Amino acid sequence: MRTAAGAKAITRKAPKTESHLAMVRRARRINRELAEVYPYAHPELDFRNPFELLVATVLSAQTTDLRVNQTTPALFAAYPTPEDMAAAVPEEMEEIIRPTGFFRAKTKSLLGLSAALRDEFGGEVPGRLEDLVKLPGVGRKTANVVLGNAFGVPGITVDTHFGRLVRRWKWTDEEDPVKVEAVVAGIFPKSEWTMLSHRVVFHGRRICHARKPACGACPIAPLCPSYGEGETDPEKARKLLKYEMGGYPGQRLSPPADYPGKPAPALGAE
Repeated sequence: MRTAAGAKAITRKAPKTESHLAMVRRARRINRELAEVYPYAHPELDFRNPFELLVATVLSAQTTDLRVNQTTPALFAAYPTPEDMAAAVPEEMEEIIRPTGFFRAKTKSLLGLSAALRDEFGGEVPGRLEDLVKLPGVGRKTANVVLGNAFGVPGITVDTHFGRLVRRWKWTDEEDPVKVEAVVAGIFPKSEWTMLSHRVVFHGRRICHARKPACGACPIAPLCPSYGEGETDPEKARKLLKYEMGGYPGQRLSPPADYPGKPAPALGAE
């Protein structure tokens, strides 16, 4: 299995001119390599059912999954069902989710989507994208997260990490998330969409960072046309690694059993 620690300095880049077929082959090889690096890739939000995942994903806007995971235990203890959440006193909910930021707008979304689930879907989270995106505060990204991880329906989740990496890898130069989703969907079979999303996001959070990617510690460096944008010295690059790659806790308080890193600390225990 490939590991970031075993990466060596690379000087070769992918060709500047590349046919579409060659790009597709390179993209699929990157996915295979990432599957070896992150066989444990998973959604980094704690959840026990579709409703909890939906709420957690809405809360994750403009904050970290860690902060959401530290906040949701108290939220779900107070409001375990859509019916409970729809009847919440707004000011009380705002106080609970305050650590996630934008708490007034998020409270409005959560109250709205909970009421919609109660009134229109019998208190159950729907398993269709066209229904999910009608809920307050729910867009395609959130819908695909819920569908892929709570219902097993393949979907591509285009967050900031995903968009950044697919552009660095020259799979597309599109900036609009919907267009990025469409392009990437055409490169990979549908069965790969959900796990591809996890692997790319994992790589973006751990190695291919926004400001200073750890190029010298990247196990897919030979396949990357943007190699050299970040630190290429292997020793210096290894110091940039995050989460389990750098020996630090992950973002989930309750990670899957096969996660090789440390669980994140509860709120106030950092």
